[in-house]
Amino acid sequence: MTDFRLDQLTIPGVVLAGGRSSRMGRDKAGVMLGGRSLLDHALSRLSPQTVSVAVNADRADGHRLPVVSDRIAGKAGPMAGIHAAMAYGAALPATHVVTVSVDCPFFPADLVNRLAGALSHPEQIAIAASEGRSHPVFGLWPTALAADLEEWMGIDDKRRVRDFLQRHDVTEVAFPLHPTRASLLDPFFNINTPDDLMEAERWLAALGA
Repeated sequence: MTDFRLDQLTIPGVVLAGGRSSRMGRDKAGVMLGGRSLLDHALSRLSPQTVSVAVNADRADGHRLPVVSDRIAGKAGPMAGIHAAMAYGAALPATHVVTVSVDCPFFPADLVNRLAGALSHPEQIAIAASEGRSHPVFGLWPTALAADLEEWMGIDDKRRVRDFLQRHDVTEVAFPLHPTRASLLDPFFNINTPDDLMEAERWLAALGA
C-alpha cells in the first residue's frame, strides 16, 4: 500500500484542441453538437473536475481561458499538446496536469478523480481505458516529466504516445460503458468525421441531453 494521495481539485486540466482535423475538414473545437461546440462540451465536463482549465490550441474563440500553444513546432501530434500541457502545469506550479481530447464529448464525469486515485507514487502516469483499449490522451501526467518528453520528441520521429509511455511507470484505469436509452455508450467515443458527428447526435439524444 502507499500513502500517496493526489487531490483532484489541485490538478489543472488542459483540453487538447490543436489537431489538424483533416478528416473532419474543419477545426473540431468549433464543431456543433446539440447546439453547442465540442469545446463547450469538453469544458463543461472537465471544469468541475479540476482546479482550472486551459485549452491547447491556437486560440479559444468565445472563451476567456488560458491558451496553451504547442512549444514544439510543426503540428507534432498529440504528444506536442501533452508536452505543452505539462509545461503549462509546471509553471503554475502544479505537480500534475490532466489532458482530455476535444473530440470526445461524453468522457466520464469522474475521470480525474479515478485517474488521481489510481496513482501509487508521484512519478506515475495514469491513463484511461475502455473495452480493452487504452486512451492515452485522457491522461494524468506528472509535470516533472516535461523535460523528458521534450527530449524524447527530439529523438523519436514517430512520436507515438504509447512509445513514450513505455519509458515510464503507467497505470491504466478502465471505465465502464455508459447506459443510454438506446444501448451502451463508450464514454471515449470520438468524433473524427461528419458521420461520427451524426452518430454523436444520436448518442446525445439517447442520453436525454
